[in-house]
Amino acid sequence: MCRINCWLITRTLIALAFCNVLSNAQIRQAARAAISLDVHGQVRFAEGGAPAANILVKLESYESGGPLVEVFTDRSGKFRFSGLAPAQYIVRVHHSGYVDTQQQVDLQTSSSGYVFLQLVRQPDANSQSVLRMGVVDANVPAGAQKEFDKALIALATGTKEGIAEAVPHLEHAITLYPGFVEARLKLGTAFMDLEQWERAESTLRATLQTEPRAANALFALGETYLQQNRIDDAENVLLQGLQIDDTSCLGHLNLARVYWERARKINELTQAKPLLEKSYQEVRRGIELNSNLGAAHLLKGNLLLRASRTTDALKEFDEYLRLEPAGHFADETRALQERIRKATAQHVAR
Repeated sequence: MCRINCWLITRTLIALAFCNVLSNAQIRQAARAAISLDVHGQVRFAEGGAPAANILVKLESYESGGPLVEVFTDRSGKFRFSGLAPAQYIVRVHHSGYVDTQQQVDLQTSSSGYVFLQLVRQPDANSQSVLRMGVVDANVPAGAQKEFDKALIALATGTKEGIAEAVPHLEHAITLYPGFVEARLKLGTAFMDLEQWERAESTLRATLQTEPRAANALFALGETYLQQNRIDDAENVLLQGLQIDDTSCLGHLNLARVYWERARKINELTQAKPLLEKSYQEVRRGIELNSNLGAAHLLKGNLLLRASRTTDALKEFDEYLRLEPAGHFADETRALQERIRKATAQHVAR
């Protein structure tokens, strides 16, 4: 027993001596290397706040500036880089038609980094005066900005709970700075996500009183009216918004929905044709501006189906399902495709 104890003691002393050879910095580095470091976050469109799916996100080394790894956002706009070494990184997003955006993350002092990025559309010569989210207002007090930042973090969860948590922060930010247009617009769209349409309408109208040329508020208000089946009101505000900014994919999509809803109430195809053509022109323009807009492909498919262009309609439905495989109308669309293909096969068999 004495020999065993002596050997155990000797082995322990050897181990301790070896540890002492290592520098404190090496020990800390070895300990940190055993921890799984990651960078995660979400990308959203500044216009309307919708999650940006299928967006390429690059992780770069801060020191070398070179790309390390790339991932695509999921359908909720979220992404994650895992298994990273302790270092400083830059997360970059480049998407055609939108301003490049980036954020620095320091994993030397933290095991995880959260990134929230907004895609702001590129301004052009015809829309320099259009209000765009993501533009920093130098007049925003620090307290109001802090509340707004808390709201963004809560909104980035994409859950009803997170959206509800963001509301009081946005309201407080507006109380501290009544001219905080971006906070007002975010609050309006938060109420829309919560399906509180009357509160959304009043908030968006207040936004327009503060900034009459806030095209994004007009487009969001158009969506609110569509949800309440107030078709005429929706058309009016959407046309106003497109007069200010004709490059809004969501503005054109929602205007296409206005004409589609009117056409649906007309059984006679010849009578509905003018509305269907207007709807088709608007949805096609929306897709030209943003080909990853799943809802636009779904509507275009419905329009083509009513025009008896079955093959083209199926292609649009396929594109919708590719972009939004778990979308709100995904199961319904798959069932419709199945019925169309069975009917087509039976017709060919005859």
